[in-house]
Amino acid sequence: MGGKKTQTQCGEHQTGPVDDAVWSALNDGSRRRILDLLRHKSMTTNELCEQFEFSRFAVMKHLKILHAGGLIMIERQGRERINHLNPIPLQTMYRRWIKPFEQIPADRLLRLKLLAETIEENQE
Repeated sequence: MGGKKTQTQCGEHQTGPVDDAVWSALNDGSRRRILDLLRHKSMTTNELCEQFEFSRFAVMKHLKILHAGGLIMIERQGRERINHLNPIPLQTMYRRWIKPFEQIPADRLLRLKLLAETIEENQE
C-alpha cells in the first residue's frame, strides 16, 4: 500500500502506515505528556528526563517512538539532542479523523429541528 490512501467499496479510507504510527505513538500517557511539554517549548533530552521519574533509557525509547510517528523532530547540537514538537501529523490526524465527525451531531440536530418545525406547521 505504501502509505497511499485506498478506498473500500463503501468509499471509506483505510488506515495507512503513517496513521498507525501516529496512533501508536499517542497510545501512551508518558508520550502524550512529552508532547505536552514540547508544545510549550523545545527541550533537550536531559531536560525531558528531569520531568519523569523513570530512566533515561525509558525516555529515549518514548522519544524514538514519537520520532518514528513523525510527532517530534530531533536537532543535534554537539552532544545534545534538542527535541521539537512537529504538529503536522496531529493536524493531519485531526482533519482526517476528528473534524469529519464533528459535523455529524450538528447535522442530525438540524434535521431533527426541521422535522419538528414541519410537524408543527402541519398541526396548525
